Amino acid sequence: MQYATPDNLVEVTPLGQSGFRFRFSSVTLYIDPYLSNSVEEAEGHDFRRLVPIWKSPHLIKDADWVLITHTHMDHCDVDTLVPLSHASEQCRFVGPQDVGDVLVAQGIATRRFIHATYNWLLLGKDLRVHPVLAAHPTIETDTEGSYRYVGYLIDYCGKRIYHSGDTLLNTAVIEAVQSFKPIDMAILPVNECNHYRNDRGIIGNMSVREAFRFAMDLQVTTFVPMHWDMFAPNSVYREEIETYYQLAQPPFRMLLYPNQIGISL
Repeated sequence: MQYATPDNLVEVTPLGQSGFRFRFSSVTLYIDPYLSNSVEEAEGHDFRRLVPIWKSPHLIKDADWVLITHTHMDHCDVDTLVPLSHASEQCRFVGPQDVGDVLVAQGIATRRFIHATYNWLLLGKDLRVHPVLAAHPTIETDTEGSYRYVGYLIDYCGKRIYHSGDTLLNTAVIEAVQSFKPIDMAILPVNECNHYRNDRGIIGNMSVREAFRFAMDLQVTTFVPMHWDMFAPNSVYREEIETYYQLAQPPFRMLLYPNQIGISL
């Protein structure tokens, strides 16, 4: 997927689950890359990948920044992040402090980690990011009072992309994001929280209907569903998402596979 900006082009590649690669003019940024089979190895065959591994992390040499939303294995995957850190020696990592603790325990140098505090962080020319709180399933803080689950608001040449991370909706989350409007693209989970997933220890997120309504409230131009395609016990049927989009006729475009076409923000 390519987004035209006033001076530059942004390439966006979905990696499955909540993972994305963003290529800006001089910076390549990843969010929550899961490029291994570690969840299946830990949880069993039910959690085999349904999305092929985009690229072996040993071969990823272009990562300048990796933003991590929280410590769950499908978001903070050491089998991805450690080899990626060796292949991309220039890469720095951003996330909640307990993410930093995981990375440092795996041998990634402390100097390569930046704690995701609630301020703008400059990543490159005309590119900055602001962490935003998330509720997974509730808003939690660590011993220092910092949030343990976050999303990210990316600002590039005045255009804004919001990746929510794993989150349910509540007043605090909604108000935190609305303060950054206008938002051009929202990337939101649609793997709803329900009794049967809770019974298996699977923490769901907002539903398809909630995600659509949230995107409408944010007045986004483009909506990208995420967290629907990787594991069968935590999946949403593609047809379910597409059918609701056709019936609801929301005032935004939706991309299930955003790397298939080029559009402008």
